Amino acid sequence: MAVTFESFGLSENIMKAIKEAGFREPSPVQEQAIPLVLEGHDIVAQAQTGTGKTAAFGLPAMSMIDTRSNRVEILVVTPTRELATQVSDELFTLGRESGVRTVTVYGGSSYSRQIGLIDKGASVVVATPGRLIDLLKNNRLKDFAPKIIVLDEADEMLDMGFLEDIEQIFSYLPDDRQTLLFSATMPEPIKRLAKKILKDPKYVSVTPKDHTTNEDIDQQYYVINEYERDSAIVRLLDATDPVKSIIFCRTKREVDRLSTHLMAVGYTAKGLHGDMEQNQRETTIKAFRSSQLEILVATDVAARGLNVTDISHVFNFHMPFDPESYVHRIGRTGRAGKKGTAITLVTPNEYHSMQRIGKKVGSNLNQKLVPTLLDVSKSRLEKMAHDITNAKLNDNAQELLNLLENDMTLAEIALKLISVMMDKNSPQGPDKIGFDKNSLSGIIKRLAEKERSKGNRRYGRNSRGGSGGGGYRGGRGGSGGGGSRSRDGGGNRGSRDGSGSRDGGGSRDGGGGSRGGSRGRSSDSRGERNSRRRRD
Repeated sequence: MAVTFESFGLSENIMKAIKEAGFREPSPVQEQAIPLVLEGHDIVAQAQTGTGKTAAFGLPAMSMIDTRSNRVEILVVTPTRELATQVSDELFTLGRESGVRTVTVYGGSSYSRQIGLIDKGASVVVATPGRLIDLLKNNRLKDFAPKIIVLDEADEMLDMGFLEDIEQIFSYLPDDRQTLLFSATMPEPIKRLAKKILKDPKYVSVTPKDHTTNEDIDQQYYVINEYERDSAIVRLLDATDPVKSIIFCRTKREVDRLSTHLMAVGYTAKGLHGDMEQNQRETTIKAFRSSQLEILVATDVAARGLNVTDISHVFNFHMPFDPESYVHRIGRTGRAGKKGTAITLVTPNEYHSMQRIGKKVGSNLNQKLVPTLLDVSKSRLEKMAHDITNAKLNDNAQELLNLLENDMTLAEIALKLISVMMDKNSPQGPDKIGFDKNSLSGIIKRLAEKERSKGNRRYGRNSRGGSGGGGYRGGRGGSGGGGSRSRDGGGNRGSRDGSGSRDGGGSRDGGGGSRGGSRGRSSDSRGERNSRRRRD
C-alpha cells in the first residue's frame, strides 16, 4: 500500500498547504523522515539536494509547534545566503495556513532589521552560521531557545569551513531540543559532529552506498587539449542548445573571464562568485530563475544552495577535485523527475582521475567526441526545420510575402530566407576539437610509459648512493626517490611551480596534474572560505 501524506498525522493546516502546493505523494526521504520527526527523534538523513529535504523536516516540524507562542521554535542553519532564502521561502509557503512566520538571517543585511523581525514573533529562523554566531555571542537574541534545530547541507558547511562554527552555535542552544541533520554525503567529520550534537539518532538514507548520482542524469565527458577549453565549451553549447545551464569553474577569475567570453560570442551569460556584492548576486540569481539568463557561470561555493528545478545541463569547465564535488555539481540538473545532462571537459592528464570519480560514485560515464562544425550544422538544420514546421504565422507574414513575390519565385524566397537564418546561426571555431578514443589511448599509453621511465631514473639515481638523489627534487626533502614519486604524481611536476595552478592545476602548461590542482584548490578554497565567513 502506497504511503500518503494523510497517513502521517500532520496538522490540518499543514495538510491544506500540502494540497495547495500540489504534492501528491511523499518522496522517499519524506516517507522515511516525517514519521521519525513527528515521534520526536533526532535524525541523520543522507539525501541529495532536490529530493524534497526541506519538506521532509519542515512539514513535521511546523506541524508540532505553537505559532501563538511569539517565540522562535525552529532554527534552520544553512551554509549560504541563497539556500537560507530559498528554505525560508519554502517554509513560509508550507506554513502560511498555520500562521508560521519565517525570518532569514545572514550577513550583508541590517542587524536591527533582522532582530526586529525576530522580536515581532517569528516562529522559524533560517540562518547562515557567521551571522548567527554574531547574534548569539553578543546576546542580541533574547530568550532564544528553539525546540527543533535543523542542519541543512551539513557536508557543504564542512567544505566551507563552518564545522567549528556549528559546534559553537550548539553551545548556545538548549540541551532539551530535537536535532535534525541533513547531508548529501556523510564524510567522517560529519559523523563525528552527529555524535556530539545528536542524542540516539535514527538514520535515514535514500542514497545507495555505491551509487550517489541521479539516474536521470546522462553523464558525459570529452577529452580535449588544455588550450581547447574555450572552443570546446562554445561548441558543446552550440550542439546541445541547453534550455538553462550552469557552467562550473574552479576560480572567481575564471568565472569572470569565461562569462565575458560567452557574452562576446552571443550567449546571455553571467558569473556568480563570492566577490560579488549581495544585490548583484540576488539580481543574477533572479534573472537565472526567471530564464532571462541562459547560462550561469559559477564557482562551487557560490552555487551551493542554489535551488532551480529546470536546469537542463551542467558543464564542468574544469574537472572537480573530488567525487563529492562532482555529485554536488551535477545534482543541479535532473530534478523533479526531469532528465538532465552533465558534461565534463577533461585533458589526457586528467583522464584517470575522471575514471576514478566514475568508479567512486558508481556512475556510467560516457566518453564522447566534441561535435565538428558539420555535425552542429546538421543538428541545427533539423531544429530549424522543426521550428519552421511548428511556427505560428505572423500577422505581417503575408504582406512581406506579397512584396517579395514581385521580384522572386516562392522557391527563391524560401531559399533566401533559410540562408539568412543559417548565416545568423552558423557555428564558429575550429572544425575538430579534442581526441577520439584511438588517439587518446595512444596518448594515455605514452604518458604511462613516461611515468614508468621517470620512476626508473629516480630509482637508479637513488640506488647509486647519495643522500636522497633524484628523490629530493619536488619532494618534502630527505631521502628516497619513492617518496618523491608519490609527492609529484609522476609526470605532473610541470604544474608544481604554480603557473596557472589557481585556475585549475597547472592548466596553462598542460600539466593538469593532481598536485597542481590540489595546491590551487587549497589556496582558492581558503580564500573563498575566509571571504564567506567574513560576509556571513
